[in-house]
Amino acid sequence: MSKTIAIAGKGGVGKSTIAALLIRWLNELGVKSVLAVDADANTNLPDLLGVKVENTIGSIREELKDKVQDLPGGITKQQFFEYKIHQALVETPGFDLIAMGRPEGPGCYCYSNNLLRDILKTISDQYQYIVIDNEAGMEHLSRRTVQEIDLLLIVSDPSVRGVQTAGRLSRLLRELDTRVQSKYLLINRVTGQLAAAVEQQAEIEGLLIAAILPDDEAVRINDGNGYCIFDLPKDSKIVVSLNDLFNDIDLLRAVDPLRSTAY
Repeated sequence: MSKTIAIAGKGGVGKSTIAALLIRWLNELGVKSVLAVDADANTNLPDLLGVKVENTIGSIREELKDKVQDLPGGITKQQFFEYKIHQALVETPGFDLIAMGRPEGPGCYCYSNNLLRDILKTISDQYQYIVIDNEAGMEHLSRRTVQEIDLLLIVSDPSVRGVQTAGRLSRLLRELDTRVQSKYLLINRVTGQLAAAVEQQAEIEGLLIAAILPDDEAVRINDGNGYCIFDLPKDSKIVVSLNDLFNDIDLLRAVDPLRSTAY
């Protein structure tokens, strides 16, 4: 059975970088049966992973909307849907990726969120791990795009407001009765010592800080040069810190490299 890992938090806290580094860590352990899901309309994860996306869930939305009443003869809506999923899926030796993208037409993201939920139901069992990079805020969680989460990494910057957002995310999941096996609060981009007010806010929110991740100049240099996450040096501060964290998480300690390729 696949394990779903979601990364959530407010905008600009480094969620996509952490998601990409988790996928890199899995690959380095020999696990290749990974589905990366960029659930943010402002697509960043493909660039960080060094892949190009031609089709997105947003483009599937537009095409289904236009063609649902005019499908080719002998093709059901479900068959057409599965065909479009295959087109949108980016396949690599280390992972596959699907991206939300931005719908081209007007309207809310409800349909696209429903499509993402249906896609995950359709293909999730083909993978050992599903890593979901959520958009900023609570959109996908509030719409129950993912019903069950085995591991939730809530990311905050070293600010009281960031931790308050993390607390709202945690409470929302309880209110929605979304199953979360375990959750961890990560404070990212910390320079020096973490402010006492941030630690106090985490206590108020009932969240245990699992990791304090350093602000890393190597990440900015990597991004500035347009490199992908696999080009980040192994001894960079963020890579070392996250690898230590991943090695300590029970769910990830159970990684089985024998199931190293997608079915």
